[in-house]
Amino acid sequence: MPEYTPFEMIAFTGSRVLEDEKIVFVGTGLPIIASMHAQLTHAPNLSMIFESGPLSPILEMGMPLSVGDTRACRKACYLKGLSAVFELTQRGYSDYAFIGGAQIDMYGNVCSTFEGGTYNTPQTRFPGSGGAGAMAANCEKSIIIMALEKRRFTEKVEFLTSIGFGDGSADYREKAGVMGAGPYRVITNQALFGFDAKTRRMVLLEVLPGKTAQDIQDLVSFELLVAKDLKEMAEPTAEDLRLLREVCDPEGYFLNRKVK
Repeated sequence: MPEYTPFEMIAFTGSRVLEDEKIVFVGTGLPIIASMHAQLTHAPNLSMIFESGPLSPILEMGMPLSVGDTRACRKACYLKGLSAVFELTQRGYSDYAFIGGAQIDMYGNVCSTFEGGTYNTPQTRFPGSGGAGAMAANCEKSIIIMALEKRRFTEKVEFLTSIGFGDGSADYREKAGVMGAGPYRVITNQALFGFDAKTRRMVLLEVLPGKTAQDIQDLVSFELLVAKDLKEMAEPTAEDLRLLREVCDPEGYFLNRKVK
């Protein structure tokens, strides 16, 4: 197989998770790239929603560098602004939320607010929710992407920015008043995770070729459940990499970043 970067693997796996004839609410960077790749391969009728207001644009001018990039508006079938697209999620018209974060716990709760210290005096302050909090609450399913590191896969998130399954109780999301079904997949450079239907805990579904379940467990701060039919992750072909590098992100703004 051809060589690929960690973020190319994340984008390719994100593309695999997406289905044709669905609507995905995308965040900046890898979610856009994964969705573009899906449209170019197995999901030509996938529609993207951008936080700034466009629904189902045609990205003929290249990858938008942010959710507010004017390229995201090109030939959109719907363009009415931020409030209107979040209204669509509340009405049930977004199948997936595609978000990132700094920390995640076993129940799919995500922190993108701060790390270390306290809210008022953090060691590191992150950008915060943006639209991710509302996306995780109201889109039908959440797909979360991040690099696989022990400090990121934590026993408990330091701040609940984007809701997952809370404390894991069966009625947590209902009591919280959110509408979507909750976390669906967590995509990393070394593993693909899902969630157990009964316990709502994170489940290891696929590992990078050459890796074992124990290798992945060693990079996670909580105990993972492991699928009985644990699989190897599919790897991008030369054509997949051509699309990612030459069409989706030709300048390498997101795919060429380094995992710290």
